[in-house]
Amino acid sequence: MEEKKAFITGIAGFVGSYLAEFLLSQKYEVYGLIRPRSKTDYIESIIHKLHLEDADILDTHSLYATISRIKPNYIFHLAAQSFVPTSWVSPSVTLETNIVGSANLFEAVRQVGIDPVIQIACSSEEYGLVHPDELPIKETNPLRPLSPYAVSKLAMDYLGYQYYQSYKIRIVRTRGFNHTGPRRGDTFAESNFAKQIAMIEKGKQEPVIHVGNLTASRDYSDVRDMVKGYVAAVEKCDPGDVYNICSGTTIKIGDVLNILLSFSKTKVTIRPDQSRMRPSDVPVLLGDNSKFVAKTGWKPEIPFKKTMEDLLNYWRARV
Repeated sequence: MEEKKAFITGIAGFVGSYLAEFLLSQKYEVYGLIRPRSKTDYIESIIHKLHLEDADILDTHSLYATISRIKPNYIFHLAAQSFVPTSWVSPSVTLETNIVGSANLFEAVRQVGIDPVIQIACSSEEYGLVHPDELPIKETNPLRPLSPYAVSKLAMDYLGYQYYQSYKIRIVRTRGFNHTGPRRGDTFAESNFAKQIAMIEKGKQEPVIHVGNLTASRDYSDVRDMVKGYVAAVEKCDPGDVYNICSGTTIKIGDVLNILLSFSKTKVTIRPDQSRMRPSDVPVLLGDNSKFVAKTGWKPEIPFKKTMEDLLNYWRARV
């Protein structure tokens, strides 16, 4: 019986915490990378079941020492600067974390001489400027990134391809489209809307919801479905190849807000906020998941309305 030893970079984050929970339910031994300043709130309920390692993807020595000691069979690379607007404010930090950090991880695996399957969480943002006749977006679509974040993820994606071709390191590249759910940071539109509604309900904010661009359309999945996709990727997908993980449907950001408001009796005013607008925004992201579904049998199970209801209840319990 093969040992199921998984190592997650970014285990304390939004997606990492759900992935850790799911892997534990699938009888994996779960190791995770945390930095001294990492908050562990999201994994508090399962922390006693995890092996947490104090290391940093930008510190090659600590990363090498950790990988050589654990020798995982599976690595899920989620650690990243993951917020698109931050990448305009701090482009160099985003590029260093997402590109150099990934190169450090691949090098550690290569130098230790182990042969794990590595899933790298790439992004639909890599597609960037997509023409209407290119929808839904297949993996073969041209990549036209529209933010420093998207450029950083594209570079990580291609580094994964290069390390597979050059060294046969078994890297599976997943391009996840938008995914959300409870615990989503309030810097992300849908979570920010939910938090504002919860604040208004508690009388902690005037009944005005501040919004950015409501016309963009996004392909949303529930984070709990997304992490099942990540595990299916390491178990069933071909190393060196790339796969879209998405629902195959879109919803306008304005409609996301309307769904959230449908769960509340509060009457609100919607007010556009210039500071929430991006220098360049991707108008539509609609993915084609047929390649991934054919390979793994994965399909999204949690309806979007349920995801939004859970997200709103998450904020109601916290504001």
